[in-house]
Amino acid sequence: MLFQTLLAQTSDKGALPMWVWFLIILVLVILIARAIFSSANEETPAPQAPKEVEVETEEVIAPQDPDDLTKIEGIGPKTSSIFQAAGIATFAQLAGTDVEKLQAILDEAGLRLGNPSTWAEQAQLAASGEWDALEKLQDELQGGKRA
Repeated sequence: MLFQTLLAQTSDKGALPMWVWFLIILVLVILIARAIFSSANEETPAPQAPKEVEVETEEVIAPQDPDDLTKIEGIGPKTSSIFQAAGIATFAQLAGTDVEKLQAILDEAGLRLGNPSTWAEQAQLAASGEWDALEKLQDELQGGKRA
């Protein structure tokens, strides 16, 4: 019915036919609707709380003052500084490191001297404060290894 009314009004000379006006209005409605809906989609989303990510890590011990690792027979100042650079700065850390890892650290640093086979045992006694037992053990050692 609306379309028939529009067509009926096209009899004026010099005026645009009604179907052209209908198309113009239709295009304008589509453009306005598109602008409204696209601006509604462009709204910034509400900030989300960061997701908690679980990361597997080795147990981290709170930083402590380094121990004097040269109290371990077979470890001199150079070896002590190499271990500290590798993150082994306390008797407890030295005691908790296996012999293969200690040897790998020495090899990587280019040190061929030193035998870490008893260092963890000595470090355990030192970490526990068993100085008499450590001294007795060291009396049995030569250069840090069992005689």
